[in-house]
Amino acid sequence: MTTTPENADSSTPEHQTSDSTTPELQGLDLTDATARAQAHAQLTERIEELRAAYYQDSLLVSDAEYDELVHSLEDLEAQFPELVTDSSPTQTVGGVVDTSTFDPVEHIGPMYSLDNVFDYEELRAWYERVRSATSVKSKFLCELKIDGLAVNLLYRNGELVRAATRGDGRIGEDITANVRTISDIPHHLDTEHPPAEVEIRGEVFFPVEDFAELNASLVAEGKAPFANPRNSAAGSLRQKDPAVTARRPLHMLVHGIAVWTKADDSHPEPAHQSEVYEQFRSWGLPISDYFKVLDTVDEIEDFISYYGEHRHDVTHEIDGIVIKIDDIAVQETMGYTSRAPRWATAFKYPPEEVTTKLIDIQVQVGRTGRVTPFAVMEPVTVAGSTVERATLHNGYEVRRKGVLIGDTVTLRKAGDVIPEVLGPVAALRDGSEHEFVMPTHCPSCGTELGEQKEGDKDLRCPNSRSCPAQLANRIFYLASRAAFDIEALGEEAALALTAPAEPDTPPLTSEAFLFDLTPEDLGDVKIWRNKKSKGVETGERELVPYFYTRGTAKKPSAPSANTKKLFDELEKAKDQDLWRVLVALSIRHVGPTAARTLAAKFRTLEAIREASLEELSAVESIGPTIAQSIRDWFEIDWHVEIVETWAAAGVRMEDDEVEAAAQTLEGLTIVATGSLSSFTRDGIKEAILGAGGKAAGSVSKKTDYVVAGENAGSKLEKAESLGVPVLDEDQFRVLLETGSLD
Repeated sequence: MTTTPENADSSTPEHQTSDSTTPELQGLDLTDATARAQAHAQLTERIEELRAAYYQDSLLVSDAEYDELVHSLEDLEAQFPELVTDSSPTQTVGGVVDTSTFDPVEHIGPMYSLDNVFDYEELRAWYERVRSATSVKSKFLCELKIDGLAVNLLYRNGELVRAATRGDGRIGEDITANVRTISDIPHHLDTEHPPAEVEIRGEVFFPVEDFAELNASLVAEGKAPFANPRNSAAGSLRQKDPAVTARRPLHMLVHGIAVWTKADDSHPEPAHQSEVYEQFRSWGLPISDYFKVLDTVDEIEDFISYYGEHRHDVTHEIDGIVIKIDDIAVQETMGYTSRAPRWATAFKYPPEEVTTKLIDIQVQVGRTGRVTPFAVMEPVTVAGSTVERATLHNGYEVRRKGVLIGDTVTLRKAGDVIPEVLGPVAALRDGSEHEFVMPTHCPSCGTELGEQKEGDKDLRCPNSRSCPAQLANRIFYLASRAAFDIEALGEEAALALTAPAEPDTPPLTSEAFLFDLTPEDLGDVKIWRNKKSKGVETGERELVPYFYTRGTAKKPSAPSANTKKLFDELEKAKDQDLWRVLVALSIRHVGPTAARTLAAKFRTLEAIREASLEELSAVESIGPTIAQSIRDWFEIDWHVEIVETWAAAGVRMEDDEVEAAAQTLEGLTIVATGSLSSFTRDGIKEAILGAGGKAAGSVSKKTDYVVAGENAGSKLEKAESLGVPVLDEDQFRVLLETGSLD
C-alpha cells in the first residue's frame, strides 16, 4: 500500500530501526542521513531502470521482485518524508515513450496507476479510510486485474481516432494502426448518440493458451521468445508493422472512462461505474464478465478468495483484484494523488511467477520409459515453496520455449501445480548461453531411444523390462500411497534395490520378485553417500550399507530398523484391495480412479485379464483407450509373470464381497488440514470420497466442514474467518459413521 507524505510516520530518526523494514532496507543504518539518501537514490535508479525495461517489453525481474523494491522505497519515504520528491517513483506513473518507433501523443485526461494492498489487513485499512472519507455509503465494484498492457482509446463522435499506450501517464505512444487490427475493438461506437469525445481505458492481453504457440513460432523464425503472456501482449502491440500485430490473437477488455464530453444533454452520463460497463456493452465495446458490485468488506474478501482459487479458469493472466467505489460522484469527491485514484486499489495475489537462472538441462527416465528433460535452476521461492527443478516435458518443448542453458528464465508455480518454465528473459542474455541437445541413447541402460509410434514428441527407452531407471521408478510407484502404500520403500530404497553401487547384480531385476525378497538378500547392498564428520558433510563420498547397519568388532552388521519395517509393510501389502494391485502394475492410463472402477466391476484380476475389449470398454468411465491399454499389457509375457509371481507369493488378487459403504457424507464438501492421528492425508480423502462426500483442497463459503488436526495452518484460519464449522478427529468420525453430529 502506498504511503503518501501527508500521512507518513513522523517519528524521529533516532527511534527508527531497519529490523522491521522490507528486505531491501534491512541492515542499513537509517539514522545516518547520507546512508538513507544513498539508499533512496539507489532504489529510485533501480526502479526507474526496471520501469523503462518493462514498458519496452523487456522483463528483467518478476512483478513480485519489482513490487518488493517499490515497497522498500515506500517504506523508506514513510519513515523519512523529506526524501520524497515530485519525481520519486512513488509519486509518478511509470513508463517511457519510445519516440524512435511511435509518435508521442498527449492523453486528454491523465492515465493513473493503482495503489496496491497485499493482505486482508491492508485491504480493511483501505476500506475503512474510504468509508470515513465520504458521507455517502457507496457500493464497491470488484473486477479481475488483467495482467496486460494498459491502452487508451479516443473516440470522437463515435469514431476511433487514436489509441495510445499509457507511457508516463501524460504522454503515451500512438499505436492506433496496431490497435485497429484487434477484432474486439470497434472502429465506431454502436450508438446513434455518441459522446462528442470520450477516452476509454482498458487492457490488451494475450490469451494464455496461445502463448506457447506464439513462442514456438518466434523460435522457429530464429527470434527471441517472450518471457510470459503479458510480455507477449506488449511486444505484439508495439510492432512497427501492424500486419505483425494482426497475426497475433490479441484481445482487449475496457474498464473505465477518463474524459466524457457529451454532444448534447439528451443522454445523461452514468452515475455508477457498473452502469458505465453496461454503457460500454451497448456501444459494442468488450467488457469483462468477471465483475461484481458488493456492499461489505467481507463480500469483497469472498470475491478475492474465490478468484484466488480460480484465477486460472479465465482466458487471461490475472495478478489480483481491483476494488473501486461504484458511485462516480464519490470517485470525483475523493479525487487522486499524483499517481493513483484514492477511490480504488488493487489487491495483489501472492506471486506465482519469479525469475531465476537455468543452470543446466538434464534428462530422467520414467517408469514407462519416457525420457524427460528437466530444468536445474538456482533455488527460488515461488507460491510458498522452494523450487530448483521443473519439467520441460520433451525435446520438442525445449525448442518451442526457446530456452538455453544459462538463461534467466521465468518460472511459474500455481498453487500445487508442478513448476513450469514459461520462457527465457532474452534481454538478459550475454552470449554464454548454449542449446540443449536431447540424448540419442538411454542415460540409464544405453539402449537407443525412439518413438513409441510415428510422430510422437516423446522419446522412450524400449528396454522396458531391464532398464534400471524404469524398474526403479516402477518399484517406487508401486510403493506409493496410491498403490501398495509401502512407506519404507522410498525413492532411494528403490534405487538401492535395482541399481546399487555394489554388488554388480542388484537384488531386484524385476518387480515380479519384490515379495520374494528376504533380509539376507540385502546384506551386501551398498550405495554412495556424502561422508560426514561429527554431523557435518566433509565433501567426500563413501560406500555404505543401505539395508544393514555398519558392522563393528563388537556388533556385527544386521538389518536396520527401516529394513525390518520394509518387510513388515511388504507382508501387509499382500492383503491390499484389488484396485491398489491394479495401480501397482503400472498399466498405462490405469490410475486410482480407473482401477477402482475396474475392481468394483470385475472383482478379480483374472476376470479383468480375461475380459474382452468390448467388455472393458463398456465399463463406465473406462472407454476404448484404457481398455486397449489393459489388453495390450496382458499380452506381454513378463507382465503376466509379475501377476503370477505376486499371486504365488500371497498377494491377494480379488476383492471380498462387501456391502457398499453408507453414503453418510453425500452432498457435503469437506476440507482436511493438519496432522491427524488415525488418518493419512490420502486416507481421509478416501474416507470422504467413499462416504459420498467431496474432498476439497481449499476452504470457501461453500465448504461444509473443515477437519483440523495438529499444526493446522491457513486453512483453519480461513475456516474461522468464514464461519465454516471446524471438526476435530473424533467429531469427524461421528459424522462419517452416522451422517450427523447430533
